[in-house]
Amino acid sequence: MSLRPLILVSNDDGITAPGIRALVEVALEFGDVLVVAPDKPQSAMGHAITINQPIRLVEIHNFDYSLPHDKHSLRTYQCSGTPVDCVKIAIDKLLDRRPDIMLSGINHGSNSSINVIYSGTMSAAVEASIDGMKAVGFSLCDYAWTADFEPAKSVIRAVVTEYLNRELPYGTLLNVNIPKGEVKGLKICRQAMAKWKEDFDRRTDPFGRDYFWMTGQFVNEDHGQDTDEWALSQGYASIVPTQFDLTDHNRMGSLNQWGFERYDKI
Repeated sequence: MSLRPLILVSNDDGITAPGIRALVEVALEFGDVLVVAPDKPQSAMGHAITINQPIRLVEIHNFDYSLPHDKHSLRTYQCSGTPVDCVKIAIDKLLDRRPDIMLSGINHGSNSSINVIYSGTMSAAVEASIDGMKAVGFSLCDYAWTADFEPAKSVIRAVVTEYLNRELPYGTLLNVNIPKGEVKGLKICRQAMAKWKEDFDRRTDPFGRDYFWMTGQFVNEDHGQDTDEWALSQGYASIVPTQFDLTDHNRMGSLNQWGFERYDKI
């Protein structure tokens, strides 16, 4: 008798976020689900890990009501650590076999373009990919806690259906961003060359001490029609193949011409 697919789920908005509940509902259509998510919001934590304080892991049951999982099992844990901590502790302490796929999200807000670098949602998926799992990060371009995740579920179903039956090379995972509202379809994209232009607003606390509050504006000067930002602006969900190897392999040859071999005895 073959085992049902095992799916690991995490996020960065926290265990109580509506986005992860929507993701779990879809995941249960495919197999058995293990949820390990932060016990509080951990947005923009990137690939941070906890090293100077204890990590607490508690099994909870807040996903059990009215979910269609009569044929599939569901275990849910909240973790005091970061999204990456959640994946690491799931691998080391909770999983008795390798998951068939790891799903992270659904994030409240976009993780397209440069946002992938800061995203705790994507870092959870990256950590799973480092361990050799198939991994996908899902984000909805709506920061509202009351966002409508129903259109996103169709995107998740399509991606999971295809990915469960296909392979990508080790080190490659998927970054999926979903526009707010109606979704026209799916587009395979590259990451747009766009970034945040930050500003730090100087303020004064009640004790007369200065502090700073980061603000900023997202600037996209990439006008290509093959980017995630373009696809989202046109009402398509973007799928960007992403890798955690940050080596610029195309530049290694030119760097070898710089003559660094002269310094091999420093």
